Amino acid sequence: MIPAPWLNFLVALGLGLLVGLERERSKGTGPGRRPAGIRTFSLSALLGALAQFTGGVVFLSLAVTAVLVLLAIAHWRRRTSDPGLTTHMGVLCVTILGGLAMSEPLLAAALAVSVAVIFASKVWLHSFVKVILSEREVHSGLMFAVATLIVWPQLPDRFLGPYQALNPHNIWLLVILFLAMSAMGHITQRALGQRELGQRHGFALIGLAAGFVSSTAFIGTMGARANASTLTLGPAVAGALFSTVATFIQMGILLASIAPGLLRDLAPALVAGALTAALYGSIFLWRPMAHAPSASPQNRPEVGDGDAFSILAALIFATLITLMAVLAAGLRAWLGEAGLLGATALAGFVDTHAAAMTIASLVAAGSIGPNQAIMPIIAAMTCNALAKIFMAFATGSTAFAWKTMLGLILSIAATWAGVFLF
Repeated sequence: MIPAPWLNFLVALGLGLLVGLERERSKGTGPGRRPAGIRTFSLSALLGALAQFTGGVVFLSLAVTAVLVLLAIAHWRRRTSDPGLTTHMGVLCVTILGGLAMSEPLLAAALAVSVAVIFASKVWLHSFVKVILSEREVHSGLMFAVATLIVWPQLPDRFLGPYQALNPHNIWLLVILFLAMSAMGHITQRALGQRELGQRHGFALIGLAAGFVSSTAFIGTMGARANASTLTLGPAVAGALFSTVATFIQMGILLASIAPGLLRDLAPALVAGALTAALYGSIFLWRPMAHAPSASPQNRPEVGDGDAFSILAALIFATLITLMAVLAAGLRAWLGEAGLLGATALAGFVDTHAAAMTIASLVAAGSIGPNQAIMPIIAAMTCNALAKIFMAFATGSTAFAWKTMLGLILSIAATWAGVFLF
């Protein structure tokens, strides 16, 4: 085994070479090339390591100051060519990481990889910010930061209210997850919409992303598209079923956040339902069609460039959870398990995740056991599948509705089988 000082110096040199390798490839040539490459980054990392090894934090501070002075001189000499500060900041980071490698080599190496990835992702990051993200979506991001970093920490983390059924901290956590998954789904739709995807694959991928926002609404969109053109029937059914896959994934994420023990009991059922929906959708994804639709913009699923999520929808979601938590606890106190099952099943027609989170909150509070929560959650998912079937018949052609209904029935049947067989 390599002795500690030598190993630490090798890590410092390695992280300098890693970041410097990326910079060397992109620094260019001639008078306009960037001022730092693989040698500069490697020496900067070794400088930080040597300073930390010989004089601790004091010498490392002096080394960083010296690097700052040299970077300032280099930047001043190139001030008329707008060289930017990214490379300079990279040299500074590598110097400090070299010092960190003397005490925390694994952490230093991991951070160096992050720096290299940021450098290498320049084109993608610029495209993401300037092309994919809109101003309204950036505004949504700021609102998400307020909800997460300002509002959430202030809420009490204890059960209170009628029947001790409400935990404001947990309820707002679910709101945050709702916003995050809606935003990820929205941005994924936008990103996929910028690419030249074939219609068949485009509907399926965007359906998977849109399911995190609203699977029921997306099925309505697919029904309208299939109703307008028989050429899109197969891809539209695939998109509808893949949006249902997202429903199962989202359910797992939400349960994991508030009642991990309940998720362990429900995992086989959720996996069975998701796999069945994915396999059924894949039949229409890969089945050949008489006339393959083109990948022109008018044939791809429509994507919007509005807000990444709806604050109003999130607040309605929180209100539903609050009201249903009180209602479920009250019905259980008055009518026993039958009242809890009935209230959750009816709520599933509106929002299966809100209904499931109500039950999960009761499990987390110790009001009911995990075994008592399984049937109400599956009942809510069943009622939600019925709502999707109604949406398919209301918006789509007969062929689309029947094919989508069969897939949803098979999926929810597999979910029930997962409950009883595992």
